[in-house]
Amino acid sequence: MSARSLSRLLGILFLLTCQLTAAPAEIVLPTVNDHLFRGEGEKFYMYVHRTFEGKSSRPWQAGKYGFVRNLKRTEDGVIGTRFHEGIDIRPIKRDRSNKPLDEVKAIASGVVAYTCPVNGRSNYGKYIVVEHNWDSGPLCSLYAHLSDVKVQVGERVTQGQTIGMMGYTGAGINRERSHLHLELDLMLSTHYDAWHAKYFGSKNYHGNHNGLNMAGLDVAGFYIAKNKDKTLTIPRFVKSRKVYYKVTVPRHGPLNLMTRYPWLVKGDAKTPTPSWEISFTASGLPVNVAASNRKVSAPRVTSVRKCLSKHEYHTKGILTGTGYRASLSATGRRFIDLLTWPENGEVTNASN
Repeated sequence: MSARSLSRLLGILFLLTCQLTAAPAEIVLPTVNDHLFRGEGEKFYMYVHRTFEGKSSRPWQAGKYGFVRNLKRTEDGVIGTRFHEGIDIRPIKRDRSNKPLDEVKAIASGVVAYTCPVNGRSNYGKYIVVEHNWDSGPLCSLYAHLSDVKVQVGERVTQGQTIGMMGYTGAGINRERSHLHLELDLMLSTHYDAWHAKYFGSKNYHGNHNGLNMAGLDVAGFYIAKNKDKTLTIPRFVKSRKVYYKVTVPRHGPLNLMTRYPWLVKGDAKTPTPSWEISFTASGLPVNVAASNRKVSAPRVTSVRKCLSKHEYHTKGILTGTGYRASLSATGRRFIDLLTWPENGEVTNASN
């Protein structure tokens, strides 16, 4: 047996063992930059170059999680219309040529689920995904724009172990803006590859660990909240997020997402009903899934937060409409198709 095969086998055995020993989420920062806990955002987040209404700036706030990029003046005021799934952490150390020297460490113990050691295959550049089998289910930490990947798929890593080096690989990043892009994600579906083949002509190099299959939570917000409340759990944190919209879908057994994250289920899910109602944050992070007695033949938006400007600005283009009226865009229909992809693998109609 080769060393790589042995490493993968050990990783699988570790995951099986974790089913019996799952622990709560305990995370540490992935680099030596700890300015987040000092309230010094300008020293923690990497800025972006921005020109808005003729004025140039370098806002560090654009390195935060959320709708922090591509400003637009709307009926709701000036808002960010581009969502940033994670956080961009500045380097502390650089060499004489201004290259970053910061080591990137695992935020928690887990198993390396995926590595992309090749620049150019993703906007993430070179990146690593570590799966953590916590008692809240398997969550993934993602480390992007690396200059070097120091671990292999299937390898078990411990909290604080060096797994890579900070860099500036990936789209739109230069040496000046070297940083670590960190995400803490729920995996939307274990059928991503089939979904990708249905909607895209391009090759999916990343399997289920493609960024489109990851729903990031506010990892900086979780760090800060967890630092104040040691009892905080991932489920409690996610459920505290504001719901922006709800989509009701025909019920054909449990959703793949519910099987992986049972804590998303709200109320009685055992009694047969015609549909599921899924609640989402503005970014599309699922907050809960509830049984519904509403009969629908296709996915339908059944609740939305009121806004004066277009819903597409607030939802990554998933919704169209304004005010209390909204419907799924083509992007939104694809998104819901991923979440409701049948367990038997049969391809659903693209209009659903």
